[in-house]
Amino acid sequence: MCLKTRKILHSLKLRSIYSGVFVKANEGVMDMLRRVEPYVTYGYPNLKSVKELIYKKGYGKIDKEKAPLTDNNMIEQALGKHGIICIEDIVHEITTVGPHFKDVVNFLWPFKLNRPEGGKLLKKTSYKDEGDAGNREVHINELLDKMN
Repeated sequence: MCLKTRKILHSLKLRSIYSGVFVKANEGVMDMLRRVEPYVTYGYPNLKSVKELIYKKGYGKIDKEKAPLTDNNMIEQALGKHGIICIEDIVHEITTVGPHFKDVVNFLWPFKLNRPEGGKLLKKTSYKDEGDAGNREVHINELLDKMN
């Protein structure tokens, strides 16, 4: 893996295997994802997947420390100035890609996912070619169900 690829993965906050983050699908991010496509899989999660991921695996950044999302007061203190006061507001902001999406994503710690049921992912083989890397579009929800 070349240095540029590592830098892109680092800037996407993907620092370990089986980790996940939410990003806004704009032109710059899509270009970065295309450059690291052999090493990542991505898509467009639905409301159910986002909600399950945040409730089961969600952690927030409180004073640069990792803290589980168990208390809405903690969320209100960190994101209250943006009108986000509970976990449901976080889910809504992510699924609708609202105006405070970036603030919410910066508050969330990268998700640690489990190895998918059924074995290891076929790295470097494109999803189109029956592999696991690359753009899954809406089929990312099936993978998230296996890894949650």
